[in-house]
Parts: sequence; C-alpha cells; structure tokens
Amino acid sequence: MGKLEGKSALVTGAGRGIGRQIALKLAAEGARVVVNDLDKEPCEETVAAIGGAAVAHPGSVTADGFAQGFVATAVEHFGGIDIIVNNAGYTWDNVVQKMTDEQWHAVVDLHLKAPFDLLRAAQPVISAAAKREKAEGRVVHRKVVNVSSVAGVFGNAGQANYSSAKAGVVGLTKTMAKEWGRYHVNVNCVAFGFIRTRLTEAAADGDATINVEGREIKVGVNPAVLDALRAAIPLGRPGTPEEAAGSVALLTYPEADYISGQLIVVGGGYEG
Repeated sequence: MGKLEGKSALVTGAGRGIGRQIALKLAAEGARVVVNDLDKEPCEETVAAIGGAAVAHPGSVTADGFAQGFVATAVEHFGGIDIIVNNAGYTWDNVVQKMTDEQWHAVVDLHLKAPFDLLRAAQPVISAAAKREKAEGRVVHRKVVNVSSVAGVFGNAGQANYSSAKAGVVGLTKTMAKEWGRYHVNVNCVAFGFIRTRLTEAAADGDATINVEGREIKVGVNPAVLDALRAAIPLGRPGTPEEAAGSVALLTYPEADYISGQLIVVGGGYEG
C-alpha cells in the first residue's frame, strides 16, 4: 500500500509542469486525485496518465464559484477531502511604474485570493469530517500544501505583483495552520526556486508566450539570466518538476503529521 492509500487530493494547475508531477506523485502513493487545469485537454491528459482513481475539474481557479465546484467534485466522487495543493499559477512581469492594475490584480487574485477561496470553501467539509472522527474516537490528519516562491521570500525585481502574492501565501499558510490545528490539519508551504518548466525555458528573442484567458503572457528567461541563476544556486542547476513535486508530496505523508505552519525553500540552496 502507498503512503496515501484511500486519501483524496485536490491539485490546482495539474495539467502541466510541476502540478502534473504533483498529481502523478500523489496518485502513485495511492491518493485519488481531483485534477484541475485552466484548459480541459491537459487536465484530461493528467487524469489519463494517472489511469486510476482521478477525475478532471477544468476551469480558472479565479472564476466565481470555482472553489465551491472543485470541493463538490471531491465530495461527490471521493467522499471528502484529505489533501489540498494550491499550485496553479503563472507570472506576468513588469517594473512597478509600468505595471498595470490588470497585471496586479490578475496575479494577486490567482496566487493569493484563489488559494484563500479554496480553503474557505473546503472548511465546512473538513470541519464536519473532523467532528465525526472525534465522536468516533479517531484522529485523521489532513494536509494542505501551498506553493510559494523564492520571489515571495526574498523579492524579485520586476515581480512586485507575484512577489507580494507569494509572500501573502506564506502568511496565509501560517494563519491557517493556527486556525485548522484543531481539525488536525497540517498546513505548510513550499517556496520554489528555479524549477525547469515551460515558463522558465531559455527565450533569447523574448517572443515566447502562453495564452491565459485571452491574454498573451510572455514566458521564458533570457539565457544570460539563466546562466547567472545557475551560478547562484549552490547545487549548480535548476530543479526538475519531479523534484519540486517530491517536496510537496513529503508534506502530505504520515511522517509529516507533526509538521505545520512551516515554509520550506526548495531551491537547491539558493537564498536570494
């Protein structure tokens, strides 16, 4: 049996990159996974790759009613919630004097408000389950892992919106650990450093983009910046999505039942 046998997990942004690897890792340990992605096709591809107890719930995590629907899918298909991973995200960078209100709100809503919305929507389900278990004389630990970034810990030029939101995620994590300890919920946070995904590939011409709800968002990193980043990482290389997913999975295992309210920087030794 896997470490997460019989557990149900919700993972946002699980159609690609780190989120996909998180969903696969949790499923490999026996969890049943509700897979979210903005786009339906990658969402369903992850479900197919899991090949077992997984269901797709595509859609924008910032949409009205998304959080309630996501939670309802978990309850309908798997009977409850044991693990929540707030992972969905992208960056939309600019220096502060050029950053628009749209850029600010889009990124802060995605990285900070959406995790808050999901945790708030999940509270009645988690609270009710904890009360039932208490009446039965059982203790069941549930796990929340919020994804932050080294930008939220150390700051990063050109990312006032992203850095502020990711710093807020740390505060949200520490607060929820205090609020939900009575439910035996462990709430922790991982702050990723330089992880190799489609958003961080070398882009010398600056023309690489992704389409997010009708917006063309530039992605990729200048090769010279990538070289500087590698030089600043004590381990000498970027992390892989699988390694990033492993750090999240660690915090969902029974071995982490007494770890809560913590921030773990997953950056190969990088400290800003």
